[in-house]
Amino acid sequence: MIRIALAQINSTVGDLSGNTAKICSYIDKAKNLDVDLIAFPELAITGYPPEDLVFRNQFVQENMKCSLEVSRHTKGITAIFGFVELDNKLYNSAAIASEGEMKGIHKKIFLPNYGVFDEERYFASGDTCPVFTINGIKVGVNVCEDIWYPKGPTTVQRVAGAELIVNINGSPFHAGKREDRESMLIERALDHGLFIAYVNQVGGQDELVFDGSSVVIDPEGSVISRGESFVEDLVICDIDTARLQQDRDANAQEFAAEGLENVGAPVHKHISNEIPQPKKQFIQKNIQPTSSLEEVRKALVIGTKDYVNKTGFKKVLIALSGGIDSSLVAAIAAEALGPDNVIGVSMPSQFSSEGSETDANELAKNIGIRIESIPIRQIVTSMELALQDQFHGTEWGVAEENIQSRIRGNLIMAMSNKFGWMVLTTGNKSEMAVGYATIYGDMAGGFSVIKDVPKLMVYNLCRHINEISSSIVIPQNILDKPPSAELRPDQKDTDSLPDYDILDPILEAYVERDNSFQEIVADGFESETVANIISLVDRNEYKRRQSPPGIKITPRNFGRDRRMPLANKFRSF
Repeated sequence: MIRIALAQINSTVGDLSGNTAKICSYIDKAKNLDVDLIAFPELAITGYPPEDLVFRNQFVQENMKCSLEVSRHTKGITAIFGFVELDNKLYNSAAIASEGEMKGIHKKIFLPNYGVFDEERYFASGDTCPVFTINGIKVGVNVCEDIWYPKGPTTVQRVAGAELIVNINGSPFHAGKREDRESMLIERALDHGLFIAYVNQVGGQDELVFDGSSVVIDPEGSVISRGESFVEDLVICDIDTARLQQDRDANAQEFAAEGLENVGAPVHKHISNEIPQPKKQFIQKNIQPTSSLEEVRKALVIGTKDYVNKTGFKKVLIALSGGIDSSLVAAIAAEALGPDNVIGVSMPSQFSSEGSETDANELAKNIGIRIESIPIRQIVTSMELALQDQFHGTEWGVAEENIQSRIRGNLIMAMSNKFGWMVLTTGNKSEMAVGYATIYGDMAGGFSVIKDVPKLMVYNLCRHINEISSSIVIPQNILDKPPSAELRPDQKDTDSLPDYDILDPILEAYVERDNSFQEIVADGFESETVANIISLVDRNEYKRRQSPPGIKITPRNFGRDRRMPLANKFRSF
C-alpha cells in the first residue's frame, strides 16, 4: 500500500523562489496527511514553459539550487518534481528526492516539437527509464510526452516490473483535451496492466492555460481519483498493489518488449521498503468532469486572471460597445479580477444606436462594474476636418469608418497610460481570422481574452453564463440583436461577411484542419464564399501578428500553433 498525492500547482514562470516555497508548503501538507509519495508538475520549479530563459546560465544555476532546496525538504516523504537539469546539456527532468536528498532523476525522452511545443530548441533527450522501489512498490517515473507513446518509457518501466507510473506534466488546455488525455491514459493502464498517476499543472501562462484535471487510473482502466479543473488542488489516493502483484505472479508471463530499442534502458533504484503505520483519514476526490463549454469558461477566467496578475497589473479597461463580444469579455474579467477591478468605457459615435449605450449600461450594472462614457462625435468631426484636403474628391468609406475605431483606441490607451490599467481587447477568433478588426483601433490593448473563441462559441458562452448564474448577466437584447461594428448607418456584420453559422465551419476547416479549397467546397459550401474567406484569412496574417496575446481555446490557435509567412504567394484556388 502506498499513499500518493498529486499536487497540481500554479507555478509562475521565472519565480524560482516563489515556486520553490509553494512546492515545500505542499510537501508539508502531504506529510501531515501521512502521504508516502507526492508528485508535482513538469518544470514546477521554473514554471512551464520557461522558453528562452533556459539559455541564461544564471537562471539554470538558480533553478538547480532550488531543486536541492526542495530535496532537503523531503525528510519522511518522497517527492517527484520537475526542474531544468544541467548535465553537460540541458534536460527537462523529473527529480526523485527522499529523506532530504535527491535519489534519482528521469530525463525526459520524447520532446514535443509541434503546435505550441518547441522543446527540441532547448533540451536534449534522456536515455534511461528509471524505476524506484518506494514503500516496497516499484514506481516508474516519466515526463509528459513520454507517456503518449504506446511503446515508450512506460513500456520499458513495465518490463522492469513497474506497478505504478507517475507521469508529471505541463499539458496545455484546449476544448476536448481532457477527454483525449484520459482516453490515452486509460489505454496505457489497460495495455500495461498497472496504475497510472498523472499530475498536471494548473493556471495561465501567456497564451496557454493549464487545466490540472490530475487523475489516478487503475489497471482495469477506471479513474479512481480525479482532481478539480482550473484550480490548485492536492489529490490524495491510496493505492494497493497486492492484487496486481498476485495477478502477475499467477500469470507469470513476460511482458512484451518489442520495438523498444530506441526508447531507453531500464534503471532500478531502491528508496524504501513499506513501513506499516496507521494513516490519517482523508477524503478521496473523484471530481466529475464539467461540460466542454464550462471548461472553456473556466479557462478564460483563469487565463485572464493569471495573465493580468502575473504581469503586475491590478485593474483592466474594456471598451464596452453594447455588443456580444465586449459583454463576454467584461463578464469574464469581472469574475477573474473582481468587479471593482474592471472599468468599462462607452465611446459612442454618431452611428451608435441608443440601444447599444443602454445595453452597455445594463451589462455594467448586472456585473457590478464601473462604466464611463466618452462621446467621440466631435473628435471624429475634428479628424475628418483635419483630413479634408487630403481626402478631397474621394468617397466616404472604410478609412472614415476606421477613424472612429482608432479614436477609441487612442482614448482607451490614454486612460491605460494615465492610470496603469491594462486594456483588454474584445475581438473574437472569427473576426481575427478574416481581419474584421481595425489595426491600431479596436485591436489596441494588452491582452485579447477571446482571441481564440469563434463567434458561435461566444454566443454559446454568453447563454451558458446566464444559465449558471442566479440572475441574468448578459442582457437578452445583446443576445438577440444582429452583431454590428456600428461604424456606418445601419451596419451589420453580414454586410461584409456570411452568417457566422457558415463562416465558422469554413474557418475551422481551413485554419484548424488545413483543408484545401476543394475539400471545403466538397463539404457543401459555395465556392465563391469559400474563396473569399480563404483570401481574407491569408491577407490578414499581418494584422494578427500585431494583435495582443490571447488565451488558447481551440486545438489550433493563431500564432503559437498556426504560423504562416507574411509575404506569401501561394494560393489554394
